[in-house]
Amino acid sequence: MKWSACSAVVLALGCVATAQAIAQPPSPGPSGIYSCTLPDGRRLTSDRPIAECTSREQRILNADGSQRAVLPPFLSPEERAAQEAKERRLAAEQAAKNDAIRRDRNLVLRFPNAQVHQQARAAALDDVKKGIELSERRIKELALERKPLLDETEFYKGKPLPPKLKLQLDRNEAASTAQQQLIGNSRAEMVRINARYDEELARLKRLWGGAAPGSLGAMSTPEAAASGSR
Repeated sequence: MKWSACSAVVLALGCVATAQAIAQPPSPGPSGIYSCTLPDGRRLTSDRPIAECTSREQRILNADGSQRAVLPPFLSPEERAAQEAKERRLAAEQAAKNDAIRRDRNLVLRFPNAQVHQQARAAALDDVKKGIELSERRIKELALERKPLLDETEFYKGKPLPPKLKLQLDRNEAASTAQQQLIGNSRAEMVRINARYDEELARLKRLWGGAAPGSLGAMSTPEAAASGSR
């Protein structure tokens, strides 16, 4: 009977131990081995990020010693802001470079040779010249319309002009002045067109000669840059 009682106690203790083992699963193994080298040459390893290496990158290794990943240095708020600013600057520079490459490629596609470029220049200038010719013709017409009005003013020397005659003269003069301004603007536009095509031609000659797209810097005139983006 005593043996039976002891057996019962042992069996009970065994059941408790088994129940505890089931209730407490084994702790998970390490997720990786962290390794870094200090400035003095010492190499540190740990199963978690190494406090002494927060200012430098840490290699995360698998159990077989192969590299799984790299943990970058921990940055202060100031360092992180500087890093982000640098990344934004580099991204902007890369975007500008890509844009320059695209513009140069588009420019060569639009103008595969000097003849095509010269034809485009002539067409652009021709449109402006036609506008100047129209304005000059209109000015001549206004001068013819003004002559009888001036002749009529001879009858009113030393006297105020009739309101209708004065209004006709004022309108004629305003119309003539407007046409003169249009001519001035058109001539300035011709200068801009020639400057744009001159810059494009100089750039195209280098691209036709083998220069890499995007290697020639930005165009100086907005018109030339806009032309290359089409």
